[in-house]
Amino acid sequence: MDQYITGAAIKQLREQKKMTQSELASELGVSDKSVSKWETGRGYPDITLLEPIAQTFGISIAELLSGNRIQNANVSANMMRSRFYVCSVCGNVIHGMGEALICCHGIQLMPEEAEPSDDDHKVIVEMVEDEYYVRIEHEMKKTHYISFMAAASSDKCELVKLYPEGNAEARFKIRGVRKLFFHCNRDGLYFYDF
Repeated sequence: MDQYITGAAIKQLREQKKMTQSELASELGVSDKSVSKWETGRGYPDITLLEPIAQTFGISIAELLSGNRIQNANVSANMMRSRFYVCSVCGNVIHGMGEALICCHGIQLMPEEAEPSDDDHKVIVEMVEDEYYVRIEHEMKKTHYISFMAAASSDKCELVKLYPEGNAEARFKIRGVRKLFFHCNRDGLYFYDF
């Protein structure tokens, strides 16, 4: 049976925290021999210990299992660096401004890579008083549709969820908006610069 968590990952995390095996064992309520077995690959922690181990090291369970720690260097939180994660199972949309480990339905989601809008996803923008009225020339059938639009400025992101058999249109306040993101359920994420 493959281990769901490697001993090398536990050892590395423990050493980064400057903890001894005994200190980690005491924190988790297990013997230091157990920790030694985990780290040498002769055993692995009970699944009920995953949450306490992750909490001890200050990481998520998903990071613990994958062995990949997320370090977010994007502390300026500029909305123009927005990332969108879309679940292929339920269509859930998660917005982030930096590195993140996002899971939905047990699947790790990767950030969508935005491409410039094209002729199959033509954006039409009209200014109506203090708003942009945005339409996308695209079918809105149950099998092929635009799932959301998001208008981003340097300090704000306004997201509008769209649904099949509705209209591919939305209104956004003009103030500071510089980029539009939108997602096609078949072709992925696009952007349009204002």
